[in-house]
Amino acid sequence: MDTSELHSVPRRTGWIEVICGCMFSGKTEELIRRARRAEIARQKVAIFKPRIDSRFSPEHIVSHSEQSLVSQVVDDATEIPERSAEAQVVGIDEGQFFKLNLVDVCEQLANQGKRVIVAGLDQDYRGKPFEPMPQLLAVAEYITKTLAICVVCGNPADRTQRKTQHADRVLVGAKDIYEARCRHCFEPPTEL
Repeated sequence: MDTSELHSVPRRTGWIEVICGCMFSGKTEELIRRARRAEIARQKVAIFKPRIDSRFSPEHIVSHSEQSLVSQVVDDATEIPERSAEAQVVGIDEGQFFKLNLVDVCEQLANQGKRVIVAGLDQDYRGKPFEPMPQLLAVAEYITKTLAICVVCGNPADRTQRKTQHADRVLVGAKDIYEARCRHCFEPPTEL
């Protein structure tokens, strides 16, 4: 059972929930599910995504299974508090694309009594921790690690395999550039 659902409304406190895992593991889908449940409970929900994530829609977060939810685009996490002042639940997708100040923003929102849900990659294409997600994991009350299916062997996958030789840490893409791999089938890139 998802322990975050034991508390549908903050009671004199807020908290941070982190949904992390590799690409194609259902992180955004889980964020959308939680946000929709909050809306059903008549809570005010505000969803945000970084401007860099323009893969599917400029005004929605969209899962790889094509579920979507209206969102606001921000350039920096510091924009979120003012734009979510009336919200009881704040959802943030693609957390790994924000700077480290995302951690302070999430703490600030939770300290105001808000439920903060952040979804993002916990590892980059090299299999290394992808900031600011590790720092968020350290301060979150609830953590959900999602797994995909390894495209090579069918085992549970927790790594994101980049299929190109592009060396920048951030390269926005989908199935054209990435695939899910298990620990055994993952091939980390050789450092250039």
